[in-house]
Amino acid sequence: MIVLWRYPLSGETPPASQEAPESGVYVPGYFETRLAPSASRNKVWKHLCTYLTRWIAPDADVLELGAGWCDFANHVSGGRVVAMDLDATVKRSAAAHVESVVGDCTDLHQFDDASFDVVFASNLLEHLERADTSRLLAEARRVLRPGGRLILMQPNFRLQPGHYFDDFTHVAIYTDKSLPDYLVAEGWTIEAVHARFLPLTLKARGSGLTFLVPWYLRSPIKPLAGQMLVVASR
Repeated sequence: MIVLWRYPLSGETPPASQEAPESGVYVPGYFETRLAPSASRNKVWKHLCTYLTRWIAPDADVLELGAGWCDFANHVSGGRVVAMDLDATVKRSAAAHVESVVGDCTDLHQFDDASFDVVFASNLLEHLERADTSRLLAEARRVLRPGGRLILMQPNFRLQPGHYFDDFTHVAIYTDKSLPDYLVAEGWTIEAVHARFLPLTLKARGSGLTFLVPWYLRSPIKPLAGQMLVVASR
């Protein structure tokens, strides 16, 4: 889920002819075209959060960036769970136990140093210019405790190059080779890389077959794979 506008995150001022969007709203029409509600979403994320528990302790303090519908935050088990997004959808979508924050994910000043055990983001970095991503990674390191983990789910350009830019807000390309290298250059230690993790999108004929998700995650054979998973530590 994405969270950020092109302006003013990179320190620029919108041209006079291009005013900044209304506060708390991502690109107008984006939710309707790319993130329409799906009956399968909750079931899929329940399976994903069960899988991700191998990197997330039951009492971990967890921060989800670019939370959007709060798919991850609403289903992950933790001591404290915070969901952050630039779009106010996060306020409407967060479960009762989830703290929702509307704000810029490249600026986490409202959170203290070493206040989380896990920072998670799904389908976020490809929407950010490189300078913004570097700021996000630096902020994530700051708010993580020693040994804390950054868990990223991302489209893998190497697997689905023909569909990568079907999302009109994508501005950056990452693969299962380039993203780990980038993280290492930014001071992270890579714990795990799964080049083939999930299909690129839920918008498929088989999206209702959610009971197959645990099998898909375990299987070495992953048809239609387009998403990767990268786990790094502070």
